[in-house]
Amino acid sequence: MSDRISYEERKELPDSVYGLPERREYPMPDAAHVRAAEAYFRYCPEELKPKLARAILNRAREYGVDVESPTVLNYAKQ
Repeated sequence: MSDRISYEERKELPDSVYGLPERREYPMPDAAHVRAAEAYFRYCPEELKPKLARAILNRAREYGVDVESPTVLNYAKQ
């Protein structure tokens, strides 16, 4: 699966797979999307970065993805 989700596919995803469920942003239904969320982390609004970082780490554990970004790891500790 690519890291692209169509609008229709995105509408079908449950809130629980989003890094920011209240905004339905940063979908992570699989390992490829966890990596994409890590790559696009810098575009997240500053006040939401700790929440998104923790969500990325939780989903990464679920899919066996190693999160390597020091920025994501630092925000997850906040």
